[in-house]
Amino acid sequence: MVKLVFMLCLLITLGGCSAGKILDITTSSGGASVTRSIAYGKDKRQTLDIYVPKNVRSAPVAVFFYGGTWQSGDKATYAFVASALAAKGIVTIVPDYRLYPAVRYPAFIQDGAAVVRWARDHAETYGGDPEKIYVVGHSAGAYIAAMLALDRQWLGQQNLNPAHDLKGFIGISGPYDFLPFDDKIVADIFSPAKSQEATQPVNQVRHGNPSVLLLHGQSDTVVYPSNSIALEKKLRAVGSPVEIKLYPNVGHVGIIGAMGSPIRFIAPTLHDTANFILGIRNQNGS
Repeated sequence: MVKLVFMLCLLITLGGCSAGKILDITTSSGGASVTRSIAYGKDKRQTLDIYVPKNVRSAPVAVFFYGGTWQSGDKATYAFVASALAAKGIVTIVPDYRLYPAVRYPAFIQDGAAVVRWARDHAETYGGDPEKIYVVGHSAGAYIAAMLALDRQWLGQQNLNPAHDLKGFIGISGPYDFLPFDDKIVADIFSPAKSQEATQPVNQVRHGNPSVLLLHGQSDTVVYPSNSIALEKKLRAVGSPVEIKLYPNVGHVGIIGAMGSPIRFIAPTLHDTANFILGIRNQNGS
């Protein structure tokens, strides 16, 4: 089992489809139907897959953005995440979005906003409730989700407002406070920004944010837990509803891999994400 976990984590880290296929095969969708590669824009990367649970009406909708340092990723690799959430009764959308070097900041955030617009316009067609849309992301995808939830200009470009059009934001191992840009490629990705400070989710916190759940592994050495801790502190300071869960002995890859049924013992990522979306709280309020 230890060898299986290691290999799955290694493959996901490398962006390998093999790991996604293994987790997809072993992760039940509960009989959800899947419609693939629906266009939400004109670029070949601007398509999404939607996973619809059986016999749902007015179900919550999760829009999941995968990571890859804004440079790589494929929605097919994360079918296991969508299947796991769909099995919980959540309509789940996984989009591709434009990547560096074809684009730079803020194109990937604008793509995310376009996906939320699509979700608002089409949720009912697929049994979802347009009033219960959650943006969810891992790593660079959590950054995209955070900016959609906190910086109102991006959804504003789609005539939406995160305070009214998002029910919540779930960030899994996200970079929210990562200045200065020590990596040359990351610096180039964000080079079009007029203000580096404005690119940071921690600097976009204000009153009226949607509810937030932050999940992070304490052993994450790719995106340090201090990112989630800093964002939680900022949100709490303005009175925004926020929960944070730090998982001991969990790294950057394991926390998302734990969505797949073979390695769910690593972390309760699925349990905590699904319960937040479904409005289930533990007796202690967490």
